[in-house]
Amino acid sequence: MMPPLITPDELAAIAGEADVRILDVTYFLDDADGATARRGYEEGHIPGARFVALGGLADPESDLPMTLPPAEHFAHAMSAAGIGHADRIVLYDRSPLHSSARVWWLLTLFGAKSVSLLDGGLEAWRAAGQPVLVGPADAIDAPGLFVAQPDLSRVRSLREVRAHVEAGDAQLVDARSPGRFAGAEPEPRPGVEPGHIPGSRNLPYAKLFEPDGRWKSPDAIAAAFAAAGVDPTVPMVGTCGSGITASVLAFGAERIGAMMPVYDGSWTEWGSDPSTPKAKDI
Repeated sequence: MMPPLITPDELAAIAGEADVRILDVTYFLDDADGATARRGYEEGHIPGARFVALGGLADPESDLPMTLPPAEHFAHAMSAAGIGHADRIVLYDRSPLHSSARVWWLLTLFGAKSVSLLDGGLEAWRAAGQPVLVGPADAIDAPGLFVAQPDLSRVRSLREVRAHVEAGDAQLVDARSPGRFAGAEPEPRPGVEPGHIPGSRNLPYAKLFEPDGRWKSPDAIAAAFAAAGVDPTVPMVGTCGSGITASVLAFGAERIGAMMPVYDGSWTEWGSDPSTPKAKDI
């Protein structure tokens, strides 16, 4: 099993091994079908990497933009991409959302045995002097065998988050920007009220990264949690706009030895539901 975070040189040393799968999982908010991200992949990617569109890993029956799919849907998508649950999987992206953390969360929840993020993504790979290929991906030689075994302790529903709010028995940690959290900025999706879940704390996901896009050290991540008033030894739930950057917080929590379930519907679901309480700091 690989560590959860690896360097470009560490990836280069294992990239040719038979059970290593490298995935470009770049996602942009205005690119639901992944066309822009795929073009970026074809303009330059790590040798041997495959492109997986994040939109294809969401529940196609849900009205929410990026919600957890049924186990069989996820298993089929991974198998079709040539990925098995026992493979050593390395994820990277070129997105300001750090979308590889979302796919890490999905893979971990569905039982993948070894999932790592490439620290710093493609830019770090280039900066390390590693080669980049141009052009479409090679055809998949054979489907993978991904047997999904969901660990639902890693996800929270609207009903469960409402119960946490009423009982005050978990810290709700919001990864969105301070302006969106406060309700001072409009939401990017129609029909979603500005604001945040009452009692939640704001830890913008960007605070977990160095300026060059690499993850901060565990000590610095722990300091970011503390500065946001979050105690990792107390139950936590991550939230954001649609569940993507909450997964960044979840990965950060794992880096400091904690587990943070993700409220999958996040503010898109909570903020569009007329029955849920909303708070603003303006």
